Amino acid sequence: MPGSEEILQRVGGSIIDLLEGYRSAQFTPHEVIEAIIDASSEMSGNPIWITSPDRAIIQPYLDRLMETLPHSLPLWGVPFAVKDNIDVLGMPTTAGCPAFTYQPKTSAFVVDRLIKAGAIPVGKTNLDQFATGLVGVRSPYGIPVNPCTPDLVPGGSSSGSAIALACGLVSFALGTDTAGSGRIPAGFNRLTGFKPTRGLLSTSGVVPACRSLDCVSVFTRSTSDAAMVADTAAIFDQGDAFARQNRANNAFSSHGRWSGALRLAVIEPEQLTFFGDAGYADAYRRTIQRLEAEGIKTLPVDFRPFIQAAEQLYNGPWITERFIAMEDVLNQDPDVVWPVTRDIVSQGQSRTAAEVYRSIYELAALRNACIAETAECDALLTPTAGRRFTLAELDCDPVGPNQSLGHYTNYMNLLDFCGLAIPGLDTESGQPFGITLVGDRFQDTRLFAIGAYLESILHGDTGAAGLQGFKDLAHVDIAVCGAHMAELPLNPQLTRRGAVFIEATKTAEEYRLFALAGGPPMRPGMVRDSADGKAIELEIWRLPAEALATFVADIPSPLGIGLVKVQSGDHVLGFLCEQAGLSGAREITDFGGWRSFLAAKDD
Repeated sequence: MPGSEEILQRVGGSIIDLLEGYRSAQFTPHEVIEAIIDASSEMSGNPIWITSPDRAIIQPYLDRLMETLPHSLPLWGVPFAVKDNIDVLGMPTTAGCPAFTYQPKTSAFVVDRLIKAGAIPVGKTNLDQFATGLVGVRSPYGIPVNPCTPDLVPGGSSSGSAIALACGLVSFALGTDTAGSGRIPAGFNRLTGFKPTRGLLSTSGVVPACRSLDCVSVFTRSTSDAAMVADTAAIFDQGDAFARQNRANNAFSSHGRWSGALRLAVIEPEQLTFFGDAGYADAYRRTIQRLEAEGIKTLPVDFRPFIQAAEQLYNGPWITERFIAMEDVLNQDPDVVWPVTRDIVSQGQSRTAAEVYRSIYELAALRNACIAETAECDALLTPTAGRRFTLAELDCDPVGPNQSLGHYTNYMNLLDFCGLAIPGLDTESGQPFGITLVGDRFQDTRLFAIGAYLESILHGDTGAAGLQGFKDLAHVDIAVCGAHMAELPLNPQLTRRGAVFIEATKTAEEYRLFALAGGPPMRPGMVRDSADGKAIELEIWRLPAEALATFVADIPSPLGIGLVKVQSGDHVLGFLCEQAGLSGAREITDFGGWRSFLAAKDD
């Protein structure tokens, strides 16, 4: 039986690894919780928690698990931390303000979803008061610090959640993100921080900061873990006025690892700023060089419209939303609010409706400009932050560093984008440095796929087990070799059923390809020929299993679905052609694939 130290290593590792430990009876949830409580007690001098892990509070969750089996729930026994502006039944909610404290009658919608999936909320974490700040120190409960970098700001406002995960006290943590609070702490602590499309994770039971912009965010150790948590939590909440139905082609359960050509937009070099931090500038440069050395294409784009949008968050009328959220406290007892927070939020009471509408018009135009800038690329890649400030620097200037930290983050929710922060290459001095992938709304799973690929380049195959373990029986992979490939005429037969692209690959060298007679559209037929076959280009698409029958019903003779052997030696469902269908067909095997044949034909 492993000891507490080994158990904590599993807690702080991948979620799949922890689940495998449960399923192989190496340890129990009770032992995991005891190890977490003991470790938290030893770190009591570090104010990570506002409500610390407590046996009496956690026991009902353990009792419920004993009525089920480890394989029965997707997050069975997985411990997680909750930022203390998110309700958990049985734990007070403070929003970092003791005078604001209340006992919630129910858990927040997203917390309840995770509990029903078997996860265990172990405590409530420290934060910048009322989630206002990116530094992580504006709290009367103290400053949570990463023991590896105790003199540096932890990043906020979700500082406690990030530090709890960085210290190995939980397997994932919930934060919130309005201006970057789910990304900045990730970048400062070598974590993955997922800021979803607005409304995909319910904000019911979350103390609002800017209610129309707020997102619940997820901190994990890897992209695959983030996708697993998001898949469980991202259920449409009719009780949340700002909730949105996810799109079928953005299903979190169907993400994979990007394969094939990848183009990333990056910021024009002269527009990059690291606020005098040469170490961060060098880490960014080396990270980009590593990605380019692996064949990733980078395209410099104009970052000015993103910056113009970011300025609206605090310098524009959106600060009024923060004032509305805190109005009662500010009117009744303003002295209980952190002085810097009070000064910032109070500016919101003087804004006018005319300013709000002008901002809405400007942001609509800026959104179009930003989308146009990145249209030729698969995602935008930026630094997560340009600099990590010291606590001493913040003492000298409580506001300036916070503004600098939002330089690469503040625009995202205003423009209705989604983001995924992952670790880049460390600085030469060993300090964590983070990068962020940015996509349009409902491109979350695209960012997961790209993020998993970048993780493998920058940090090795740490997410491979998670990706493999995350596959479920609700989806099937289909290999397509012709008109069903991306942007070709029959691809909508896949996408309208919720299929998402997984990777570009090839068959084993055992197939021949033919351009079939008839059309439109033109279609190929692939047959297996172990003696004279070659490798044929394929795309793998992941399709909801419930849609497979109707998809197959649309396939006309002589084509059908069979098992196709791919380069790795694995077999996947894919298109094959009956021999009888080759009458009048032209063999095009030597082109190596349908796209190459079409390109040659057009020439």
